[in-house]
Amino acid sequence: MRRILILVVLPVAFCLLPVLAAAAIVLALPELAKDFYFKRVITSRFDQLILGLGALVFLAQISLTWRALRWQGLGFDERFDTWLSNLAQAAEWFPLLGLLGTVAGILQTFSTIGGITSEPVQPQVIIGLYAPAITATGSGLFMALINILPTWIVLVGRQLIASLGGGDAHAEDGVAAGPRILSKTR
Repeated sequence: MRRILILVVLPVAFCLLPVLAAAAIVLALPELAKDFYFKRVITSRFDQLILGLGALVFLAQISLTWRALRWQGLGFDERFDTWLSNLAQAAEWFPLLGLLGTVAGILQTFSTIGGITSEPVQPQVIIGLYAPAITATGSGLFMALINILPTWIVLVGRQLIASLGGGDAHAEDGVAAGPRILSKTR
């Protein structure tokens, strides 16, 4: 039973954690904010770009997280650690993309308002024009947040799996010794 827990159950559970965290964030948003955001995202190509790239990076990381948490022979499968690290660093791009979208939305708002008339502009017009700036910021921050989770999950998951397996999760050289239950040499 412990072997199944270490080889299958825990890696699956750890891979589900970032997905559940993303869902929890979406569900925690106030309904009006969620409705406004989803209506804007449908028409905002910049948001679609941020969310599309973020989803691709996230799915790639989840796949690599599964592989990194699998016990193989005498240790964890570390072949994909460099890719996981690189993709986690790519998460830094998303707030910057969101900021670019924010600046574009503000420029759009000012250029449109400045060209309308010299009369006062209705607040609804300003809000409608400014919405892409706000949604781009939200998209960038959301993608950054969920894309830093998989690498952290691998670090924490490996320690927990190694300690549950009877290995030393805090070896002197910084590498988990691994589950003794899986290794006949220990």
